Amino acid sequence: MTKDRLYLFDTTLRDGAQTQGVDFSVEDKHQIAQALDDLGIDYIEGGWPGANPSDTAFFAERPPLKRARFTAFGMTKRAGRSVSNDPGFAAVLDAQVDAVCLVGKTWDFHVDVALEIPRNENIDSIAQSLMAVKERGKEPLFDAEHFFDGYKANPEYALECLQAAHQAGARWLVLCDTNGGTMPEDVYEIVEEVKTELPDARLGVHAHNDTEQAVAVSLAAVRAGVRQVQGTLNGLGERCGNANLCTLLATLMLKEPYASQFELGVAQDQLRYLKRTSRLLDEILNRAPNRHAAYVGPSAFAHKGGLHSSAMLKDTRTYEHVPPETVGNVRKILVSDQAGRSNLLARLADAGIDVDARDPRLASLLEDVKRREFLGYTYDGAEASFELLARRMLGEVPDYFDVDSFRVIVEKRHNAIGDLVTVSEATVRVRVDGETLHNVDTGHGPVDALNNALRKDLGKYSAHLADLVLTDYKVRILTGGTEAVTRVMVESKDGKGARWSTVGVSENIVDASFEALIDAITYKLLRDGAQA
Repeated sequence: MTKDRLYLFDTTLRDGAQTQGVDFSVEDKHQIAQALDDLGIDYIEGGWPGANPSDTAFFAERPPLKRARFTAFGMTKRAGRSVSNDPGFAAVLDAQVDAVCLVGKTWDFHVDVALEIPRNENIDSIAQSLMAVKERGKEPLFDAEHFFDGYKANPEYALECLQAAHQAGARWLVLCDTNGGTMPEDVYEIVEEVKTELPDARLGVHAHNDTEQAVAVSLAAVRAGVRQVQGTLNGLGERCGNANLCTLLATLMLKEPYASQFELGVAQDQLRYLKRTSRLLDEILNRAPNRHAAYVGPSAFAHKGGLHSSAMLKDTRTYEHVPPETVGNVRKILVSDQAGRSNLLARLADAGIDVDARDPRLASLLEDVKRREFLGYTYDGAEASFELLARRMLGEVPDYFDVDSFRVIVEKRHNAIGDLVTVSEATVRVRVDGETLHNVDTGHGPVDALNNALRKDLGKYSAHLADLVLTDYKVRILTGGTEAVTRVMVESKDGKGARWSTVGVSENIVDASFEALIDAITYKLLRDGAQA
């Protein structure tokens, strides 16, 4: 059976850049564009030329894409100006790109209230702008802003806007759920009606996630006849984000009826780079990955209950809807106070620990895990601390160093120019190879100061720690009152991109943090094969 071609359009570098707290550098944009091109995405929207210095610089140095069509975003010409007398429009038109996606109003409410121009003038602007793009030899796309809301309010006008764009030569008419509030069933019906009115038009969909249904909306549109799907890596975007392109891509390639009906530009063997591409964006943004993200999240294929894990050992299809390796992910068997022997054996195997199922030490380890979780520890997200716990039981963790004592001082004082600042200073006495080292250092806070002091001098192990970076730090108060028990989770990474998490628990937040830091450093030394 011949499959329909479905095109993927990524707008991470434009719509994703509107996410609160996200600010891509030019180099960031180049890295992301290259990764998307390697994955097999059809269109990469680089931003809005002329809108800001970063976008302008990015378009001035076009990325060397091999597959994707490099696309500029812009708006239709301003009302009251000709195409040749609109500097903002000219910057988009002059960009060295393969395609141009122009946004235009299709909701009469916005034309009346936001643009404050006659409705027919808006339609003329749409037509003239798209014709100008086509005359430049670039592929024109029309981004029909607020289309679904506009269609529900005034279907005749919304369709007039689409017809004008279609007749002007737009290759794609992209129907936008800009406010993110349209239900999937409504999107399906409206797309079907548009297909009836414009049978020759090529339709796309651009969904926002304000009801957590952007992916469902996009899939409904595909079923109704859309053949271009827009989204962003990890669902970036303003407000609640856009349709998550990672989820869409995996679903379209692995789930029916899509897998049988559609052909994408992404090959099956390229799909295994999906998680890596998702993580690249997290790294660039210096964010911890969303643990529960579909397909690519660290917990997407994690199994905790003993009953589940026992079944998984027999056949992974019992509790996994797709094999994790198809999207570049890995299976995780978690160990917790709900765990049984099956969990424990599977988790030890994942950590590369070979132990006989009849080893009596397993029962002791399981009891120790349950006891510790009663005290407040958790090993669901602290795999490195669990591995150290298990290997210590088996005598496989060398005594790299011993901390004799530590102290941290927090002082608020005036600095040399008279500003009131807070300074943290830590002192750590640590023994390495029989030698006692007295380390003192400062930091932005007590934990940072302790981390700097501990790592300042660890003798022969210092070289192993040069590329160690703490990437995340989480604190949870487990009990109330002045003697509250605190749990600290620390996430670390090394220069090769490996990440691991460790945990510490204490009635003192600094003590809990230091415990997690020691585990993080010890795990790094163990991974590197450091010799005691």
